[in-house]
Parts: sequence; structure tokens; C-alpha cells
Amino acid sequence: MTDPLIRWRERAGDAVLLDGFHALKHALRFGAEVPVAVTTDRKAALALADELAGDLADPLDVLLVEVPATVYATLVPRPHPTGVAALAVRPSREAQLRALARVPRTAPVVVLDEPRNLGNAGAVIRVAAGFGATGVVTTGTLDPWHPTVVRGGAGLHFATAVERLGVDELPAGPLFALDPEGEDIRGTVLPDDAVLAFGSERSGLSAALRARADHLLALPMRPQVSSYNLATSVAMTLYHWSAFGGAAPAEA
Repeated sequence: MTDPLIRWRERAGDAVLLDGFHALKHALRFGAEVPVAVTTDRKAALALADELAGDLADPLDVLLVEVPATVYATLVPRPHPTGVAALAVRPSREAQLRALARVPRTAPVVVLDEPRNLGNAGAVIRVAAGFGATGVVTTGTLDPWHPTVVRGGAGLHFATAVERLGVDELPAGPLFALDPEGEDIRGTVLPDDAVLAFGSERSGLSAALRARADHLLALPMRPQVSSYNLATSVAMTLYHWSAFGGAAPAEA
């Protein structure tokens, strides 16, 4: 067994799987500690780095180790088209909680209330990172650092704080919950310290979160259309915040 594979086996139990070139790229850009990375075609992976991530060409040249495709397939649950995989050190829960609790905030926290779909949760984290959200919190049983969620988030877990909390542990700030029965979001200014909550794909908001909400808001939707995809709802809400929200005006 070669040295990279020894390192992989030693770290696999408690590390975050970065599945694919783009997940590795984003993790490195946002400061992840990556002790080992492998590829089935080093030349192709470095060419991809030159094309899409010139800022990381040198680090990847040092980090990437080529392994046979048969060996690579034993390291990942589902081989990625780029033939790249890596392990990253998961940020400590304490560090994540500090980031979520920091005030004043310059961007909202997104809450996924008892989500069910791993891929949807990953897509939300990708959207939230793109908008510069302070973090993404999940309630319920879904692990937001599950490998499928990380794959869906393209490694952007490292660009924002991601943690699982109880409804009674949510960060401070006015809680705006998205619900079809709420007021039209277009009449509301979302402050930077908002906590934006979204219900599960099937059941909507839990009773516990609904009871804690300061405001119920609804996204505009054509009649007879039942719902938006979860990531779409989050993207629409964060766009509304970025375009029309911001810090609440000071009282006269």
C-alpha cells in the first residue's frame, strides 16, 4: 500500500470526503485542511486546474497523487466523473457555533427545518455560500456534513458555517419563516441579522419552529403551482435580502 493510501485509511473515519475536482477546489479556496488527495489521471486533473482554478495550480501539483482507477473506486461510494477525491478536516463544532453566534452579523443565517433530501440540502449550502450567508443550520436528523450533502454543495461547506442545532438553539436574530400562509415577501425588508427558516420538502415548517417565528413570509407563486424546489426558495429569499434588504435603519 502506498503512502497516500495509508494516510487515506488513517483519516477516513473522521474526515470529510471531497468528492470530485470542484469540491476539492472550493475546499482549498476557503481554507480547508486537506491531508490527502488522489486522482485517477494526474495530468488531466492538473490540466483542469490550469483551466478552472489557476490560483490553485501549485498547491494541487503538490497535493494530488495518481492511483489506479480500481483503487480509487474503493475509496469513494460513487466515482466522480473528474476522477478526483480528497479528505478534509471537518471544522470543529465549537468554531462553527462561534461563527453562527457572532454579532453583529452582515448576512443572514439560513435554517433548514427538518430537511429530508440530502442533495437538496447540499444545493442550499452551495446557494448560501454564493450569497455570503453567515451559515446554514439544519434541525432534525439529517447530518449536514453527510458525504452526499457535501457532494451536492460542491465543497462549499468550507465557505460558510454549517451545523445541526435544535430549534431552541438557533442563533439570535429576527426569525423569518417561509410559509404559503405568510405575507408576501416583496413587502418586507430583511435585515442582515435575519434568521431565514425553510420547512421540509414535504411537511413544511415544524410546529416548534412555526411557534418561534417572528414573521411568516410567502414567496410569489403562480396559482395552481404547488411549491418551489428548496434550493430555489432559498435562492429567491437570499436574492430578495441582497437586493432589497440590509441593516435595519436607525430610529430617528
